[in-house]
Amino acid sequence: MGDRSDQRVGLLYGFGAYGLWGILPLYWHLLEATPPTEVLAHRMVWSLPTALLLLVALRRWSWIRPLLRQPKKLGLVVLCAAAISLNWGLFIWSVSVGRVLESSLGYFINPLMSIAFGVLLLRERLRPAQWAAVAIGVVAVAVLSVGYGQVPWLSIALALCFALYGLFKKRLEMDGVDSFSAETAVQFLPALGYLVYLAAAGEGTFTAGGTGHMLLLAVSGLVTAVPLIFFGSAAVRLPLSTIGLLQYVAPALMFVLGLLVFHEAMPPERWAGFVLVWIALCVLTWDALRTRHQGRARLRAAEREAAERGAARRAQAASAGATGGEAGPHDASAPCSSRSLPDQ
Repeated sequence: MGDRSDQRVGLLYGFGAYGLWGILPLYWHLLEATPPTEVLAHRMVWSLPTALLLLVALRRWSWIRPLLRQPKKLGLVVLCAAAISLNWGLFIWSVSVGRVLESSLGYFINPLMSIAFGVLLLRERLRPAQWAAVAIGVVAVAVLSVGYGQVPWLSIALALCFALYGLFKKRLEMDGVDSFSAETAVQFLPALGYLVYLAAAGEGTFTAGGTGHMLLLAVSGLVTAVPLIFFGSAAVRLPLSTIGLLQYVAPALMFVLGLLVFHEAMPPERWAGFVLVWIALCVLTWDALRTRHQGRARLRAAEREAAERGAARRAQAASAGATGGEAGPHDASAPCSSRSLPDQ
């Protein structure tokens, strides 16, 4: 019962994380009067105090000194910070210019981008279904290029940034809260310098938009951290395959917002492209679930075989012990007879 309860809690955290990420366009839309670069800078600046509060609450400081003594790992932290900063910036900009649907497409095709990275950079081998999903994804991008009149560069750039971020994080091998804190520490000074420059030039909007506007900008760090905390809590309770399925919640919500709340255009060619992407994701999901089922079946078969071998060995040992017990007296008398012969 404990495992099931833990998984239920994990699902709640997972839906909470991806649900919050999915409705983020509503939050950034409230800040549309502020230039996207300034919103991004505030997000970076206010993320560090949030991270510090988390570290104080969790009493997690021991990782800092070892990290500072590892230049290679520090370099990966900088790369992570750069990749996620670009991803954040593009996403905030997409909301400000009414291109939420393109953003949702970027997160839909992110799994396909991750697969491409696996093949090109990590030398991974794809199963036939994965190759089929990638091929459908390529066709979808071609169809969408016709629909948009150009290559959907925003979607591709968002997927590329996030896939790179995932690749760097994989090699970084740090806990979610620790890596978030390290990344925000890297982002803090450049972002703060930019905000100081805006204030000095009289172009900053932090104090010009009223108390409500100030609060919206100030809580951007919390808005960034809470889904991340939920995600970390879900990741330790759920299988990776379940996490992989939950990741589609965020772009699905973005798609609904773009279509029904922001009323963005969706001509037939774009529908066709999105449908092709969804088909590719269905193929990927089916393949992942099938592979997981087959892996479990092989594991159960191996466990049964090991149990049967163990039972056979125990039965053989018991049989040998019983035979040895019956022959023992005769074997013991024979040496006695042989030793008594010379005396006779």
